[in-house]
Amino acid sequence: MVGLILKPDPDLTLQDQLLLEVFQLRCSPQANTKAAGPEALQVSEHALRNQAHSGIVSHEDIQRREHEIIRHLKALNDPKSPQFEPTIFSSIDTASIKSPFLRKWVIDPYVRCARSLVRNEMDVVMVTHLLLYVTTTIPSAAYLFYNFRWWHGVAHAIMQAYYMGPYTLMMHQHIHMRGIFKKEFAWLDAHFPYIMDPLMGHTWNSYYFHHVKHHHVEGNGPDDLSSTVRYQRDDVLDFLRYLGRFYFLVWFDLPRYFLRKRKLDLALKSAGFEISNYIFLYTVFTYVNWRATIVVFLIPLALMRVAMMLGNWGQHAFVDETEPNSDFRSSITLIDVSSNRYCYNDGYHTSHHLNPLRHWRDHPAAFLSQADQYINEQALVFYNIDYMMISISLLTKNYELLAKHLVPLGAQAKLSLEERAEMLRRKTRRFTEEEIAIKWGKEYARL
Repeated sequence: MVGLILKPDPDLTLQDQLLLEVFQLRCSPQANTKAAGPEALQVSEHALRNQAHSGIVSHEDIQRREHEIIRHLKALNDPKSPQFEPTIFSSIDTASIKSPFLRKWVIDPYVRCARSLVRNEMDVVMVTHLLLYVTTTIPSAAYLFYNFRWWHGVAHAIMQAYYMGPYTLMMHQHIHMRGIFKKEFAWLDAHFPYIMDPLMGHTWNSYYFHHVKHHHVEGNGPDDLSSTVRYQRDDVLDFLRYLGRFYFLVWFDLPRYFLRKRKLDLALKSAGFEISNYIFLYTVFTYVNWRATIVVFLIPLALMRVAMMLGNWGQHAFVDETEPNSDFRSSITLIDVSSNRYCYNDGYHTSHHLNPLRHWRDHPAAFLSQADQYINEQALVFYNIDYMMISISLLTKNYELLAKHLVPLGAQAKLSLEERAEMLRRKTRRFTEEEIAIKWGKEYARL
């Protein structure tokens, strides 16, 4: 693969494959730079790949291919287009379901029904997942409280560990877009999180208050409770401090933050929901079934809080030393299977920070449309690696592995593997309070 050290994962989504194709072409030799006339034919993907390997691909050919891909990605997301494809399942692409019987009698009727329920017709997969949770998680949890068996508890915990990531990123879309379903089903949007969130490791509304009303306001700056800038991002002890602060004190820190910002209503709501959830957990542990409470509620909560911080550490570990408050330079983009196929394009974190209301299916097209800006801003893009492995690689100081997973943009393509690793290492350095005062303002520094 031209420009890429590792072979892309074959299970990448179609959108991710097309995006990597573009950057593969951008990294190819530009031997033929003569402008093509308007009469030039559309260049096929196969022809472009052959030209890229032979070193004769032109800039104009690449541009035409980019525009062709962007148009195709937008058509896939447009319900009025004949090319429209809603996402039905995470693990299976709609186009790969070839059985005429399944399409006619199962898939197509289900899709028509689900599209009539969801606010955005691309989100059929969210109905699929909610049906899965309602028919597995809820009955399993209920039976554990009725007749607890340890083998069942272990099986339930494993199942929930598998579900929690996709559920959390579904709720990520939910809290930004104020729901999944059409307005006539607003009651369903308003109530299902109070049942499902504790089962998936979340306390009531904490994700909304922390993420939407806090994190996206501060943008990983010094006042962000989950900011990484005051930590050395490849140091285990610093990560443990970071994790411990959130793990044990978020119930106190978040309301205090809102009070400091003179947002009394948010302070009262965030504290009220968090404390009421703890009261609920104490009640079912003490008076209902302590063993079931551990498996059904406490283990998911313990796992989720670690996962959230590991993920956020990876999302915001690389902070530019010259422009740390730039969304392009304080967050990253991942083109990988676990983030984008199974977790609603969560890998497009920079795109999400640029526009938090952007629908998850729109990220690849938006990214490609802004490709030149990503390059000019020296943004970081990785492939075949998720946020957890980003964090683990950092904490083990395995910068060579991270450099191998880098999609080199612009001048980055000219760097050797060792130079890429050193570039990444520079972006994980802790900011001093003096630097924070200079970069963000004296009001943010603890001097």
